[in-house]
Amino acid sequence: MTDRYRALQATGNGALELVERPLPSPAAGDVLLAVEACGICHTDAFTVDYGFEGLTYPRVPGHEVIGRITQRGEGVDPRWHVGQRVGVGYLGGRCGQCESCRRGDFINCTQQTVTGVHRDGGYAEAMTASQHGLIAIPDDLDSINAAPLLCAGITTFNALRKSGVKAGQLAAIQGVGGLGHLGIQYARRMGLRTVAIARGADKQQLAVELGAHHYIDSRAEDPAAALMALGGADVIVATASSPATFGQLLRGLNSRGCLVIVGAGGEPMSINVGDLLAGEHSIQGFITGTPGESEDMLNFSLLQNIRPKTETMPLERAAEGYAKMMRNEARFRIVITMG
Repeated sequence: MTDRYRALQATGNGALELVERPLPSPAAGDVLLAVEACGICHTDAFTVDYGFEGLTYPRVPGHEVIGRITQRGEGVDPRWHVGQRVGVGYLGGRCGQCESCRRGDFINCTQQTVTGVHRDGGYAEAMTASQHGLIAIPDDLDSINAAPLLCAGITTFNALRKSGVKAGQLAAIQGVGGLGHLGIQYARRMGLRTVAIARGADKQQLAVELGAHHYIDSRAEDPAAALMALGGADVIVATASSPATFGQLLRGLNSRGCLVIVGAGGEPMSINVGDLLAGEHSIQGFITGTPGESEDMLNFSLLQNIRPKTETMPLERAAEGYAKMMRNEARFRIVITMG
């Protein structure tokens, strides 16, 4: 690696610019990475377009990063060594001091460093990262496929695993997009009766190929009624970025079933309280997972042959890839490649 690197930085109000920077040295507890791949995620819009608490510009987006360690800062644990391939996800590193951290609830660290928001992310040839945010990448999982799993993968994997649903029960995945196309695969490989819900008949073949046992076209029929006709869902994972559609899904749950929300959108979600009370239904939200949970997810993905559907773009075209994602034209995850 030379003493300079290229990065695509956000400067506010949706602007992205390709720049050249001097290569940084890792601080104590940090490593320097040569980035190999970085997924483009809709959450990157909080850096590029919308702003985020604690964000200062310019800032390099990207929190689905795969790279190799090229330098170690002082005090880095020996398990992280030069030449090792690692990942960095949304959670860039816990503080270790807040009440959540003291109780081992690292996801909810009140001083959590968010990759691509509070420190530069992976739309670049190099980046520094805290050792507390590093994820070990299995040798047999290539960087392009691994990158999107660090966000879309761990989010849907944890949503199902932590929902309490058991093998043989019915899981519905609303949305067959960047999150949903992975959620369908995880649900099927976890031994769940898997139902995919999406708008239009054109997504049915893909949903079945991904592992869905049933497909519900929400344009043609009421998803909740269709789920009840199948016996009712024990868990519904809402991955679409349309909260206005989430509340009506409660009527498709079995008794004590859970609606798990992982998709985010700007409009509010409304529910009929009666639909929540009847059947003692619950609503949960999941955002991501810890580095250790991400390693579980990567190993499960490797063992069960779960992969994202990707298209790649070089760093020079990363702004084009971001715009394509924002137009909802990505099928299904765009990955920036370096070199």
